[in-house]
Amino acid sequence: MDNKFYIEVDCIQKNQDGERICGDVFLTERIKTEERTIIVLSDGMGHGVKANMLATLTSTMALNFTKEHKDVNRIAEIIMNTLPVCSKRQISYSTFTIIDIEEDGKTTILEYDNPETIIVRDSKPFNPGWQCIMLESEKNAGKVLKNCTFQAQKEDRIIFCSDGITQSGMGSDKYPFGWGHDNLESFVQRLITNNPDMSANKLAVKVVNMAFQNDGYIAKDDTSCAAIYFREPRKLLICTGPPYEEENDKKLADVVKNFNGKKILSGATTADIISRELKLEIEDSFEFHDPDLPPVAYMEGIDLVTEGILTLSKVAKILKVYNNNYILGKGPADQIVKLLKESDEIQFVIGTRVNIAHQDPNLPVELEIRRTVVRRIAETLEDKFLKEVSMKFI
Repeated sequence: MDNKFYIEVDCIQKNQDGERICGDVFLTERIKTEERTIIVLSDGMGHGVKANMLATLTSTMALNFTKEHKDVNRIAEIIMNTLPVCSKRQISYSTFTIIDIEEDGKTTILEYDNPETIIVRDSKPFNPGWQCIMLESEKNAGKVLKNCTFQAQKEDRIIFCSDGITQSGMGSDKYPFGWGHDNLESFVQRLITNNPDMSANKLAVKVVNMAFQNDGYIAKDDTSCAAIYFREPRKLLICTGPPYEEENDKKLADVVKNFNGKKILSGATTADIISRELKLEIEDSFEFHDPDLPPVAYMEGIDLVTEGILTLSKVAKILKVYNNNYILGKGPADQIVKLLKESDEIQFVIGTRVNIAHQDPNLPVELEIRRTVVRRIAETLEDKFLKEVSMKFI
């Protein structure tokens, strides 16, 4: 985990008013073997289920073909040729933006008919040197795509969206022709200038909320904004369980003491070991914010101290269903999820001594041993949230 920067990716979406499903589809995947991150946003024609199906087909193909390093012209031709034809308009239509980021920051963007991607460097718009690609096949002759390749730097941001953003407010007195690309770019630049550390999530939220405001708080189209932020990684350490050998207690304490980032201790025995080895007092609390879990405790220099396996099992459940509409509470598991979401590089140190209490047959059947729960959490963090996760067993 010695990347020069961390790539934070997030997308916020709002359905067209009255629709239960979004016609824009956002996909992302981190390919560990190549240290690549691929992000795709597609906008299907129309709205609702039909638009979602077109966008899902487009974004899935775009993601898979990009993973295979196919030529940009070939990707475009295959997508255009595969999309079903609209019975009314006799055209197949779905826009897309594909962003392929390599380990060293080399970034390639290919877009078709989405609003032009905005790149911000040093709080100013950055021109990566866009090029036009004219398709030449008989079926797609004359269709134009844009692409660029540039070397990303720390603190760069990439913002891309569906036309629900740039066309928001269309027909209003203030924006008769829609909000437009230039207004969006100025808005983003102002946000970043005023808050240089703004997360990808918060930036995307503010853009979507502004478009919603432009539309008079009634979304006239599916609205999506995605943001990418190249930044210094935020690190988190989670220690759970006592070491297999008691002589390694000091080793565990040294890991906690020397870690440069936020720290969570999950498990009473783990907290007792750190307290003893580092001569730190544990202060219990009696604030029950979650009826299913014991309350948190406090220790100087530690960001969160919780119970172990029950709390981590609930963390795994929350992460599985979590989305941008999920509201976290104040319970111990919710607090862990909040810290996980705010962090980029997450290191688990898992003690492998078996806790006799968890072999009690009267405990719930779904209560799994610690390492299994942690592995489940780690997989979700990597696959769903694109976090960098490492595990060390002690």
